[in-house]
Formats: sequence, structure tokens, C-alpha cells
Amino acid sequence: MKRIGILTGGGDCPGLNAVISSIVRSANHHGIEVIGFKKGYEGLLLGDAGYVKLGLAEVRGIAHLGGTILGTTNRGNFSSKMGAGNKMRIDTEVLDRSKEQIARIGLECLVVIGGDGSLSTALQFQEEGTPIVGVPKTIDNDLGVTERTFGFSTGVDIISESLGRIHTTAVSHDRVFLVETMGRSAGWLTLYGGIAGGADMILIPEINFSYDSILTFLRERKKNNRNYAVIAIAEGATADGNMVFQNKHSFSANKGEKQEHLLGGIANYVADTLHSIAGEEFEFKTAILGHLQRGGSPNAEDRILSERFGEGAVRAILDQKFGEMVALKADKIVTVPIEEAVREVRHVDPMGEMVTMAKNVGISFGE
Repeated sequence: MKRIGILTGGGDCPGLNAVISSIVRSANHHGIEVIGFKKGYEGLLLGDAGYVKLGLAEVRGIAHLGGTILGTTNRGNFSSKMGAGNKMRIDTEVLDRSKEQIARIGLECLVVIGGDGSLSTALQFQEEGTPIVGVPKTIDNDLGVTERTFGFSTGVDIISESLGRIHTTAVSHDRVFLVETMGRSAGWLTLYGGIAGGADMILIPEINFSYDSILTFLRERKKNNRNYAVIAIAEGATADGNMVFQNKHSFSANKGEKQEHLLGGIANYVADTLHSIAGEEFEFKTAILGHLQRGGSPNAEDRILSERFGEGAVRAILDQKFGEMVALKADKIVTVPIEEAVREVRHVDPMGEMVTMAKNVGISFGE
């Protein structure tokens, strides 16, 4: 093995630069040259302008930095389209152009650092004969094949600190704050961040909430002279089984039409709905944390996990474990098939230990 390529796909995440640094330093130790592609998969289509050589000098001092020095995107030519068998597919011409670039540069493997979308695209490259090794990237911590993903711990820290700061205002002004966090279909960030940050109520996608239950909980608090509350609510939380979308629009996709639904704004929606029911009984305020959760420097735990994943990816390459993704199991770095990794989302167990513990210390889930 003489030369490999790496890219970061999808949204940015604390720890990406630490993974890049670890891969480059580990590869250098084994005499392997590293090529970094700019703007995710899009760099494969940009000729010589789409990539840079990454040596020790290029990654010196980047492990503590947020974002990715290579840039990333979740738009463009590699936005997967629905095809036969309901599989997300990349246009054949785009794949062919990318493979030509990979061959021209002389890459023997491509390391893809990304979430389920980027890794699903990686599977297509593997099927087309390009050796692939995956590194999981999602702050949602919702991949069932790994015990932890980097960026999650930092996201929990940010949520926890934000809830603590908002709590002081809630108490001072007798307000009910709904703090919206990330969490499309899995509530790990909201659950852990809510517990750590002292939330009075946690609303997650896995547990359907009702407006009556929320108001009953708030009224009970009011009877005990607690006229305030902090509610952590995941963007994908559901009331009566319905998710709240920021907007909806159609776009052309493989000669068909596909709906794109953007989550966000559930805190405002729920606050407005509660106000319409309860009137002036409570003063509702909202805060949407948004991209604050995925920005900035990784904490120590995420930095270490990122370094482990990066070094593990190089070991996987040396062992020719192509088509596999590094993962954390029983606190050891292992590899699992990418196909297995993207098959399903790992959800919070509504009957699990964490939810049970939270309920036993007085946290409501709006049921």
C-alpha cells in the first residue's frame, strides 16, 4: 500500500480534524502517502484542484480544531437519488468520472469519514471496485454497530451548558423554556444532554408526548411553587405521532419528484400550541441550539475517540478489510461491514435504564 485518499462527507462535526490528523500520522508511520479530497465527494470531480497532499506538516496542530480542513458538503452531485429496489443511488456518469480520478491519482483505497448518507455512497464505490474503509461520523450517536460516535460527547456538553444557562433565566422570570436540540429520529443527544443539564422534561422521538401531559406536569410544579421549567425537546420529537417540519419542497430526482422535509422549529410550534391551550397561564419561551451543537473544538473524550478511529482505519487498510467501517465495541476498535452499519438507526429504548433512571429522579417525558 503506497497511496490512499480520504474525504469528509455530510455535516461537520467536532473531531473530524482529529481523525484526519490520526490517519495521516499513522499512514506516515507505515510509509503510506495520503491525498485529501476537498468538499467531500465533490473533490473527486474537480481534477487537480479537488485534492491536496497531506503530510505531517499539513496536519500539525489541527486535532483540537473544530470543523474539517478538507471542507465538506451534503449537497451536489453525490446527493443520493432513489432508484431500483428503493436504494439510494449515485448517477452512473458521476461514479465513472470519480473512478477515473481515483485511478489517475493512483489511490489504492479511499477512506470515507461520514454518516449513513456518505457511507451508503461509499458502498456504491466498493461495489464498483474501489476499495473503501469507513469511519463513522454522527453527533446523533445513532449507529447500532458502534457504542459511540465522535462528536456526541461534545454535543452533549454544549446542550448541558446551554440548559444550565437557560435555567437561571427560567427561574428568575418564572418562564417555561423549550430548548430545541438536534435528533432527527433518535433522542440520544437530547436524553444525555437533558439529564446532564438538569432539564425538568425531555421530549424525544422514541416517546410520543401529549400537550395535556405537558400542561399537567407544569401545573403540578406550579402547585409546589415552581413556576418555571426547562424542557429539552429533540427536533424529531412527535406529538400524536406527527413530526414538525420547517418546510417542504420538491426537487427533480432521476426523472421523478422527491419530497425533502427539513426538521426544525418544533420548539416554537409546541410553545405556540401550549399557549393556545393554556392561554396566559404560563409564559413560554424558546431557544433553538441548532448548529451550535456541532461546531467548535471537540472535547477530550471525542478527541481521543477520533484518534482511535483514524489509526484503526489505517490498520483496516493494512489488513485489507475493505468495505468495512471502524467501530467501538467493548471499548475496542473493531471493523464491521459498512452495509451492516447503515442498515438501521439505533434508537433510545423507552424502557431502558437511562429513561427509567431519569423518570425515577423526577424528569418527565411528556407521556
